[in-house]
Amino acid sequence: MNLHTRILLALIGAVTIAFAAIRLQPFAADAGVSAGRTAPADEVAGSGEWRLVWSDDFEGKSLDRTKWQPEVSCWGGGNNERQCYVDSSENIEVRDGMLRLIARQGAHEGPLYPEGMSGAPGGMVEKDYTSGKLRTRGLAAFKYGRFSARIKLPAGQGTWSAFWMMPEHDVYGGWPLSGEVDIMEAVNLETACAECTDGIERRTSGALHYGEQAPGNEYLFSYSDRAADIGPSGEWREYAVEWAEGTIQWFVDGQIFMRLDSGQWFTGSHLAEGRNFAPFDQSFHIILNLAVGGNLAEKSNGMGFDPASFPADMQVDWVRVEQCVGDLETGKSCLSDQAWNAEPLGPWEVQAR
Repeated sequence: MNLHTRILLALIGAVTIAFAAIRLQPFAADAGVSAGRTAPADEVAGSGEWRLVWSDDFEGKSLDRTKWQPEVSCWGGGNNERQCYVDSSENIEVRDGMLRLIARQGAHEGPLYPEGMSGAPGGMVEKDYTSGKLRTRGLAAFKYGRFSARIKLPAGQGTWSAFWMMPEHDVYGGWPLSGEVDIMEAVNLETACAECTDGIERRTSGALHYGEQAPGNEYLFSYSDRAADIGPSGEWREYAVEWAEGTIQWFVDGQIFMRLDSGQWFTGSHLAEGRNFAPFDQSFHIILNLAVGGNLAEKSNGMGFDPASFPADMQVDWVRVEQCVGDLETGKSCLSDQAWNAEPLGPWEVQAR
């Protein structure tokens, strides 16, 4: 999730830096695609073909737990979020061909940290809101590909929606040494925003996190700021990244709004020596969540937190992963030509802070 201060997670990850001995996984075991050839030097972006290797259309009556693992925790993601993530049909609902992640007001006591966070202290904590967070961790992880989802976002001050990816094994050490890819984040949609189009917050963003050992988090991000009459709240939009060796590019409704190349990111891990594309050369898993408040939402636009925004829900029609036929090793030949030829939706200038 963007703008994290996940220092505790990073410090814990540093203890498990021995994961570097794990071989990088080029593709998930269940992806249905075998290793392919290296793309010839004369292959160019757009010459390949994306092939679907993993998806969920949420057509059943319950969550497919062969694909998704609900997170159960109350730690706030390192961002001072106000919710406990719970495994409940009140917060994670599959119905009418879609997934709903629902944030609700109501006291809940749960574990401070999620199961599997090695070395994290135990204990319980109570918070005033509950919500849903899903991960494919341990079930499906991918190196390179096109990752997309059709999502309808909630509005309201204090809502924080996210579609993102984290490393499956922290090959280069704890966050942010092993990186983070934020495909889409949105906070406080439809609220007042002095710097926004028509004074209304209708932006979504994409970002990349990397850098030195925490607290040395660095990140680059950009907004997609579509015309005021087609803002993202309450409307279905397709959010996607195309990730290939040395390049990641972000899209809304098939139109590019940011591209980053390997010369713009780095990892401070000594384990990355000789790896020119680290840390974004390892398998990542997918995450969907709706947070309540937190640093990014409450500090953006200077508006704080509004309990009247809840309940709120983030709706997901489908999630898809495609990989590049004929160029599985790099994915470069499937990158959209828009990265070089098309006008972006929003500000092209990548922002760093």
